[in-house]
Amino acid sequence: MFIRALTTLEDCRKVTELEKVVWGYTDAEDVVPPPVLIVSIKRGGVLLGSFDDSGDMNGFVYSIPAIKNGRPSQWSHMLGVTESARSAGLGTQLKLAQRQATLDMGLDLVEWTYDPLQAMNAHLNFTKLGVIVEEYEENIYGVSSSPLHRGTPTDRFVAEWHVREAHVQRRIAGRPLLVRDASVAAAPVVNPSQAGSRWLEPTEGNLALADRRVLVEIPTGFGKIQAEAPDLALQWRLATRRIFQAYLGRGYRVVDFFLAREAQRGQYLLALKPQA
Repeated sequence: MFIRALTTLEDCRKVTELEKVVWGYTDAEDVVPPPVLIVSIKRGGVLLGSFDDSGDMNGFVYSIPAIKNGRPSQWSHMLGVTESARSAGLGTQLKLAQRQATLDMGLDLVEWTYDPLQAMNAHLNFTKLGVIVEEYEENIYGVSSSPLHRGTPTDRFVAEWHVREAHVQRRIAGRPLLVRDASVAAAPVVNPSQAGSRWLEPTEGNLALADRRVLVEIPTGFGKIQAEAPDLALQWRLATRRIFQAYLGRGYRVVDFFLAREAQRGQYLLALKPQA
């Protein structure tokens, strides 16, 4: 496997075809077309592709130039990996290559959106990359033709990856951001889930907690819940939307994620932002 910059129109055509494979898009509106890809990378975008031993593209990452608080940054629009390559850590390797390209530009920040109910994406973003989250966007992409998004509003976290920060470097090196000390272990769970017949079921949650740290619970396997129990998926979406909007609106930010596969759940750690 190797990763390289994608620079030609033919490279961009391969990316567009891979978008359809990864997300199952059927509507042309959802796909970033080759002319947009080629123009954006000629003006500061980053487009990197990964290739298997036979030379076939099996993943890519794409970001465009952005401005955040008056400073240049990168907005990562897509990270796609074929199903057969996902278990090899390819998504992490593509993000690390994107980080290096961003550093080579002299930039400090990469941002992107992801579904807060996708536990494995949360595990990648927090545990392996060291992002933080301060923004929750409600139904940001509207209705999508992808079966991976069908049935629930496209609510998203905005992940902030401060690529030069020490805590990011520790995460990349495989060292934990913080030890789960007594204060973390004692953090109250805003929304303890309930056991259902097959999947965990959401609760309304307590929006009045004022502890320095709190935990917010999500289920694992949300994609299967969307496909097989859409009503339950919508319940999870609306319940967690209410919780995240309430706590982020009160000065908390999301700083970590703890995955418990056997318990079929994950827990976000939210902490009050330091006072300026």
